[in-house]
Amino acid sequence: MSLFKQHSQQDGQTVTIEFEGTALQVPEMITVAAAVLSHSGKNHTRRSPASGEERAPYCFMGVCHECLMEIDGNPNQQACIVQVQEGMKIRRQLELPGGDQ
Repeated sequence: MSLFKQHSQQDGQTVTIEFEGTALQVPEMITVAAAVLSHSGKNHTRRSPASGEERAPYCFMGVCHECLMEIDGNPNQQACIVQVQEGMKIRRQLELPGGDQ
């Protein structure tokens, strides 16, 4: 059971994004964080570079920076305030201390 559940959209418009190599159909008006958390089966978006601990969005309004992800090759993007777009490529930031993954 996932902590996050996607709600249906009335008009049914979707976009296709790529999340860690997997194509996902998601509602067009949601954020990257919402799309990832509702489809991934894992409730985290990155690992802390200091401790390696899994982290996930907390505030969902761009204040806490716990949702940082790599979006279209750009690291440290706030996934909770970026709206999904057709063809977007998204990856978790999983670097551990010392550069290990």
